[in-house]
Amino acid sequence: MPDTPAPAPAAPVLLGNEPGSFPHSVLARRHPAIIRQVREAFPYGPGIRGALDALLESCTDGVIEPLPAGAPDRDRWLSWGLGSHIGRSWFDVPWLWSESYFHRRLLEATGYFAPGAWQGVDPFRPTKLAELDSAETDEELTALDGLLTLPADEQAQALLHGSLWGNRADLSFRLSAGDPADAAPAPALVADDSAALWSLLPAAGTGTLCLVADNAGRELIPDLLLVGHLLSAGRVARAVLHLKPHPYYVSDATTADLLDALRRLTAAPGAARDHGRRLWAALEDGTLTVRAHPFSAGPLPYAEMPGDLRAEFAGAALTILKGDLNYRRLVGDRLWPPTTPFADVTAHFPGPVAALRTLKSDVITGLDAATEAALVAAEQQRWRTGGTHALIQVRR
Repeated sequence: MPDTPAPAPAAPVLLGNEPGSFPHSVLARRHPAIIRQVREAFPYGPGIRGALDALLESCTDGVIEPLPAGAPDRDRWLSWGLGSHIGRSWFDVPWLWSESYFHRRLLEATGYFAPGAWQGVDPFRPTKLAELDSAETDEELTALDGLLTLPADEQAQALLHGSLWGNRADLSFRLSAGDPADAAPAPALVADDSAALWSLLPAAGTGTLCLVADNAGRELIPDLLLVGHLLSAGRVARAVLHLKPHPYYVSDATTADLLDALRRLTAAPGAARDHGRRLWAALEDGTLTVRAHPFSAGPLPYAEMPGDLRAEFAGAALTILKGDLNYRRLVGDRLWPPTTPFADVTAHFPGPVAALRTLKSDVITGLDAATEAALVAAEQQRWRTGGTHALIQVRR
């Protein structure tokens, strides 16, 4: 629990019980699609296939059930509110909680935590690797050679935007959003606090950067490139990369995914290989470290983070939170009026914080009234969830 209580809520928590809403579509359509994808990804035997079928029935027409008595994280989930949700519909509890628990139950169904042949096997790994090995990844790595001719500030800005727009490489999002080629050819940046971000990461910086990653593959690579640049350019003295402690939300990055990304970089030609080797060396000498805190795969907003994580973020020169899920956790997954100041809803965070996010859910804060009006006029509400718009928001 936080040392300082969060401000009183002023907007409703998102639920999935309204037919036609985006959260409802995730629970009713995306989650069944994820189960089918996982079921087909491996030659699971009858026991696991039966468990996946049972989860499919539960998450669409059933109720939330407890974890097995021997589950290694059962007590942790009870502290995260599981006891009060058992027996309730998946659609009637906070959407953030429901989504997170679904992915935990999915791992349970595939035998990820139980002793046996499938223990520790990432059910999303085939899809992650396919993306990492794609021709699109080749093109993006080749493009790094062109950055070498740019002035240092332009290189930094290009890598920042690479990390920002890399958030479109989200595998669970694709299951319900159609072909990424359908996205607008020139997505709009609806908020841009990049100047404030750079002011917190000055030349000859001596502080620590925390980057809380989101997705693996084609998003994690540009995140690593940004971190590596900040270290090599001397804007930070040390960086901490926060990953998930186990597979989560289909494509969220784990330590295994980090190693896959580093191998992809170091095996590439040109500038990509040089970036990969510098990152590898940074891990070896400790200027870049990795954290996989249990809270990173939890169902609660950051206002309720535990004390050790709060202390770590408090000591950072800047914490960058990547992606849509981290944004939802940062601002509380509430349906705030879009013009609600970002600084107000992130006042609970213990240090300077930046959000880099492409928009894939209804939650949004920090827009000016003119921007909101223009977005609504042009796209009704699809701008919130279509992945064609992005933001860089900073609270010092």
